[in-house]
Amino acid sequence: MKRRSFLKNTSTAATALTLFPGLITSCASKNISTIGVQLFSLPKLLENDFRGSIKLLAKMGYREIEMFGPFPFSVDSVKEGWRALEPQLGFSGSGYFGHSPKEVKAILNEFGIKATSTHTDMETMQTRMPLLGEAADQLGFEYVGLPAIPEEKRKTLDDYKRVAEEFNKIGEQAKEVGLKFAYHNHGYGLQEMDGQIPLNILLEEIDPSLVFFEMDIYWTIAGGADPVHYFESYPGRYQLMHIKDMKEKARFSGDGGSPSQWVELFPYMSTVGTGVLDIPAIISAAEKSGVKHFYVEQDFVQNPKVALKESFDYLKAIKL
Repeated sequence: MKRRSFLKNTSTAATALTLFPGLITSCASKNISTIGVQLFSLPKLLENDFRGSIKLLAKMGYREIEMFGPFPFSVDSVKEGWRALEPQLGFSGSGYFGHSPKEVKAILNEFGIKATSTHTDMETMQTRMPLLGEAADQLGFEYVGLPAIPEEKRKTLDDYKRVAEEFNKIGEQAKEVGLKFAYHNHGYGLQEMDGQIPLNILLEEIDPSLVFFEMDIYWTIAGGADPVHYFESYPGRYQLMHIKDMKEKARFSGDGGSPSQWVELFPYMSTVGTGVLDIPAIISAAEKSGVKHFYVEQDFVQNPKVALKESFDYLKAIKL
């Protein structure tokens, strides 16, 4: 190419980029900046060796965790219910796994991992939010998430409307102690009930400045809904996300409202990138919608040392 032509083409390209700076970002690809993990993916390892398990996650590449309760400050009824489940779960650990908050924070700092979110129950949020605020001050997490609405609170559309009101109040309480309240959707509330979709009622009646959402892509698809649709329809509402894959497309045997139906679908869970879900498309839509925290979650995975590493490697290679 002649020098004059080269300079002319270069000048034209420079002008185009000046007039349309979006061309730079639209053409450039990027990876997920930070990948986290929900600690429910490896509870037995954490129970046996908390420090060693955090070290293992850091070595894999994870830089964020989402914790789960009950915690020492959780309401007694929830702790009693958890103890009753121990034989079925095969482990008893949760919360700080026998450590103090100071010890947990020191271990996380040692391996360069941040606790950015935690799950706990609705009653503890409603009655002990100041204690959750103290825990956040000690550990640094920003979000407190509700993993599921109690079954007795979601029988009718009016129930969901009352839950929306309760969520707004919890969101106000969380804001007062410097936290953000997030609702993690499960597989219920995704199909029509008396002509309306309950999850849509929550999204439309909840104050978006007080309540945020955490998308679980597996349970959303198992409930017959499309995660991409929700990301595109409600931009800015989803700020966190649980990622797991599905060996083959599976749906709940009923409305997805009972734990027994959840357990039925555990065998269909697979390591991220080995199943049939279009993970890159979902994550791309999530990122455009405003999701800030991506957590791998593989409930009761048999070999977390292998599965969580494979999931991390797959996600890290995705170009957005």
